[in-house]
Amino acid sequence: MRILLPPSEGKTDPLRGTPLELAGLSFPELEPHRRLVLDALTTLCTTDSGGACSTLGLTPNQSAEVVRNQSLWRVPTAPAWQIYSGVLYGQLDAASLTAAQRTRLTARVWIASALFGFVGFTDRIPAYRLSGNTVLPGIGSLSRFWRDSLTPLLLGVDESEVMVDLRSGTYIKLGPLPAAVAERAVVTRILQHMPSGPPKLITHFNKATKGRILRAVAQHPGKLRTIDDLAQLIATLGADVTLIPPTRAGQPQQLDIILMGVG
Repeated sequence: MRILLPPSEGKTDPLRGTPLELAGLSFPELEPHRRLVLDALTTLCTTDSGGACSTLGLTPNQSAEVVRNQSLWRVPTAPAWQIYSGVLYGQLDAASLTAAQRTRLTARVWIASALFGFVGFTDRIPAYRLSGNTVLPGIGSLSRFWRDSLTPLLLGVDESEVMVDLRSGTYIKLGPLPAAVAERAVVTRILQHMPSGPPKLITHFNKATKGRILRAVAQHPGKLRTIDDLAQLIATLGADVTLIPPTRAGQPQQLDIILMGVG
């Protein structure tokens, strides 16, 4: 089972660690593209801090994010699961997992990144600020920039593996599921039962639910080979789960996860 995750806007700066080494990251074939984006981002933030704020969608109070981006080649790095600190990763709480459980995630998880394309769960990266919907000077639209490089990686996943795509829409655009992969893939929708009427899509607890699902996957002692296996595991978390087949060929299945209550 291959699991695709979004990054998080929230990141933790490592206090110590080696500087970034692109050669040490997963997917070495992405190194030329990574270098281009890194150089474009650090140059922008070093030479035009005002323009960088505008490009990155930052307010004047977030100027520290621009300063952070100026030194991406020199600052300490840490495993990706430690760098990303948003809601999904907070609910995953990988630090409290056993080494064996984190190894299980390392074997399964790819994290989408506007800066690096895909990174592995334990790849050492710096904290940075760059969103997938950015149009970066010298690069252009990051979704167009990455698409042709990430799609071949998805096509290269073993045909026996189910693909579980937990990315948000912005990061799906960086590497859309090709039709050949979509036929053995599943995407999720997080909904809540309402006092009356049909279940309602929720956004606030979407990331938290995905983090709890990922934690359950890490802690599951058995094999998860099929979408049905995943659905059964999610049901143990107290959710109603419905698998919806695609409406046409070349699309993934949809897993509706309906929560009884949130809070």
